[in-house]
Amino acid sequence: MLSDELKQVYRRMLEHFGPQHWWPGDTPFEIMVGAILTQNTNWQNVEKAIANLKMAGVLSLPAMAVLEKEKLAEYIRPAGYYNIKAGRLQNLFAMIAEQWDNDLEYLLQQPVAVLREQLLSVKGIGPETADSMVLYAAEQPVFVVDAYTHRILSRHGLIPEDADYFQIQEIFMDSLEEDTVLFNEYHALLVQVGKNFCKKSKPKCGECPLAGVGGVGEYVPC
Repeated sequence: MLSDELKQVYRRMLEHFGPQHWWPGDTPFEIMVGAILTQNTNWQNVEKAIANLKMAGVLSLPAMAVLEKEKLAEYIRPAGYYNIKAGRLQNLFAMIAEQWDNDLEYLLQQPVAVLREQLLSVKGIGPETADSMVLYAAEQPVFVVDAYTHRILSRHGLIPEDADYFQIQEIFMDSLEEDTVLFNEYHALLVQVGKNFCKKSKPKCGECPLAGVGGVGEYVPC
């Protein structure tokens, strides 16, 4: 059964890497900012941008919401695409102000469906970014799917190659217990496998903790 294989994947990753305690962030707001900054870049660059915001004393909703776009973009420059991301952050701040009277805590307490709908209404926030905010900032159970998830599961024959975001998410949500901690660790562990073993090119299949899962021995790229 697929649920058994997904649980096997989780056990193997956890045994190999240990708990990940992801997402690094001191507050839900910092996590939400990081979720936008990490689009199309690596986490090391996001850390530099977050450090700039902290050093300037502006890493809070009241402080960032009143920054001029050019100033905000300068702070987050290390994250890349800084003008675009500054606009996306301002779009998020505007939604929180207009729809929730700047009460971020109350927004994050909304049911998953309501919270996701609100976040997805923000220009520049797609499913992965929205679900990252729901799972890591609001600590509500929704499974985050990324490129690593698709690559790993499709290579092991656990999902169709053409499965889209919502199809993959549904597989996880239907197969696993609805648990925030489990979804948190599972996603973070898949990222570790993707970064260290299941690389886009030249995957290290023989060394991978998931070797043999799904009846797949060694993956040979086309």
